[in-house]
Amino acid sequence: MTDTLLACRAVVSIVERLACYDALALKQAPPRFQGSHNAVTELFTLDRPHRLRFRSDGVIFVLYLMNAAGEVIQNLHIGGAGEDDYLIDKPGAYQLRINGAEAWRIWLDPE
Repeated sequence: MTDTLLACRAVVSIVERLACYDALALKQAPPRFQGSHNAVTELFTLDRPHRLRFRSDGVIFVLYLMNAAGEVIQNLHIGGAGEDDYLIDKPGAYQLRINGAEAWRIWLDPE
């Protein structure tokens, strides 16, 4: 996949060009949440499925997806620096609890 608008513009196939632009937009989108070490987000509401993307710069990163009642829906982690994702497939109110050793970023991308 290419990394610039001009490179995407040069893609001949319309379908592949659109996929290139979509991937570039996803890569350039600012995170919904960011910080370092430990944090708890405010409640947020999703009206449709969203892809929860998370990236950590540290050796330890644990992310708890919780419902509005504070119950853990899913426990997610990265062993070492890196990025991963998880599909939140049901609309609702959610909150995140983050435990990280270094800086982290989290995105919520509509499906």
